[in-house]
Amino acid sequence: MSESHGDASQQGALPDRATLSPGTAVLSTEEALRKGHTARARSAADRTRAACRAVGVEADPAAVIAVPTEAAAKAANALRLSADALAALAKGAPDPAADARQARNAAAAAVLAAQTAQSHGAGALADAAYDAALKASQAAGMAAGRDGMGRSEALNAEAESAEAAAVAAAGAAGWR
Repeated sequence: MSESHGDASQQGALPDRATLSPGTAVLSTEEALRKGHTARARSAADRTRAACRAVGVEADPAAVIAVPTEAAAKAANALRLSADALAALAKGAPDPAADARQARNAAAAAVLAAQTAQSHGAGALADAAYDAALKASQAAGMAAGRDGMGRSEALNAEAESAEAAAVAAAGAAGWR
């Protein structure tokens, strides 16, 4: 097992390089994984913004505090956390483990926002949207965790599926 990326022979791991098709550029596995992790992080960040908009909270740097207790401060912190995750994904060379952690961070921020929106819009759809956000965060955590390290095809696919379900549930709850 290598120091930073695990053994490519590990079940579910991708090879070191993936060819798109004959005659096209070769996309490294790390770049392909970053693309997937970034897409999940952007989706979670979009869910965060939508849930915050649903309760009338927009990005307000003054509302970000170290230990938020009020709904507006929690939502503002969620917006900041998701923005931080996207910014981190845009920097440096692709690193599947680090990139998956940023996608997990964005999904966790979406849970905070969903919790705030749920508290303002009690009902089955708000509850389902919160539950779906929590499941998406947990799946992103598994993909980023020790067993996945951002490279497991199966865990990444589960995280993508859970994110899609969270998007659908947020839309059904009116968090657009």
